[in-house]
Amino acid sequence: MSHRKVLEPNAGHPITIEPAKGRVQVRVNGELVADTTAALELREATLPAVHYIPLADVAQDRLTRSDTSSYCPFKGQASYYSVTTAAGDTVDDAIWTYEQPYPAVAAIAGHVAFYPNKAQISVEPA
Repeated sequence: MSHRKVLEPNAGHPITIEPAKGRVQVRVNGELVADTTAALELREATLPAVHYIPLADVAQDRLTRSDTSSYCPFKGQASYYSVTTAAGDTVDDAIWTYEQPYPAVAAIAGHVAFYPNKAQISVEPA
C-alpha cells in the first residue's frame, strides 16, 4: 500500500473556498454544458482561481468518465470526465473532480471543474 503525503493548506500555500459571485456558464465547442449560480471559487496559492460547479448543474448526458486520475497532496485523488457535445465532438479529460476531497477542502465534494484550455468559462456578476 502506498502512503501518500497529505498536506494541509498553510500560510505558504493557502487555499480558500468561497461561493462564486454571480452566474457561471461553461461551453465546450460553443455548446452550453454547465450553468449555475451555486459555483464555488477555489483560490490556491498563486494559481488562477478555479470555479467548482455542482455536478447537478452540469449536463450529465454529455459526460463520460475517463480512466485518468491524478493526485494533489492538498486536495486528494482526482477523477476525470470527457465531454461529448451534441455535434459528436469529444474533448478528452475536460473536467476534473475530487469525489472524496481531504477535509480542508471538503466543500468541493460533488463539484466539478473545467480546464480553461478545453472549455469556455464565463462569469456574469450577480
